[in-house]
Amino acid sequence: MNKSNFAFGKWNYILLAIGVVAIILGFALMIGPGSTETHFEPDIFSFRRIKLAPAICFSGFIFVIFAIMYKAKKKDNNETK
Repeated sequence: MNKSNFAFGKWNYILLAIGVVAIILGFALMIGPGSTETHFEPDIFSFRRIKLAPAICFSGFIFVIFAIMYKAKKKDNNETK
């Protein structure tokens, strides 16, 4: 099969995987105990759950968009001759 028929190249898939891992990591950092009617959990407002995890998720989504838009430079054989 001709590689020019594929929409993504090898680097696109690698960058896409990195972005998806970042998104999963961000959501995993948001996980924690929640408050109930009888017990208040102050960890809900921790730096990790309010600022760090959403920032990692957001950067992962931006990275995925970049991975989709990334176009590798093609090597032209005519320039070397």
